[in-house]
Amino acid sequence: MNKIDTIVVYPIIIKYEPDTTDYPYLVTIPDIDGMTQGKDVADAIAMAEDYIGTYSLEEQLPKSNYTLPKANNGETVTLVRVNVSEYKRKNDTKVIKKTITIPNYLNELGKETGINFSELMTNALKEKLHV
Repeated sequence: MNKIDTIVVYPIIIKYEPDTTDYPYLVTIPDIDGMTQGKDVADAIAMAEDYIGTYSLEEQLPKSNYTLPKANNGETVTLVRVNVSEYKRKNDTKVIKKTITIPNYLNELGKETGINFSELMTNALKEKLHV
């Protein structure tokens, strides 16, 4: 975590609503009027974190809220914490131009065989960085 990371905390409400889907846990995120679902409670919490992170890519998030709403019958109320800065770093798919240096013979062979150098470099970096 960097010193300047933005971290938000919001309450979520989880309610088990069995139906015919594989996602019977309905999650409400009142502070951003969000809803998502999960396979179980742990998945529901993870989906809420992902929803908040995704929301932060498009909209301004409100200030953190540590106040838990009253749980109605059958509901679980908890807080979720999202490192918005980290989420944005991991999910920023904006393409940037990088200049690399390779031997000419590899460049020529790559062009002859139709290698997409950008795709190759992206895949190599993902493998090297385990992402």
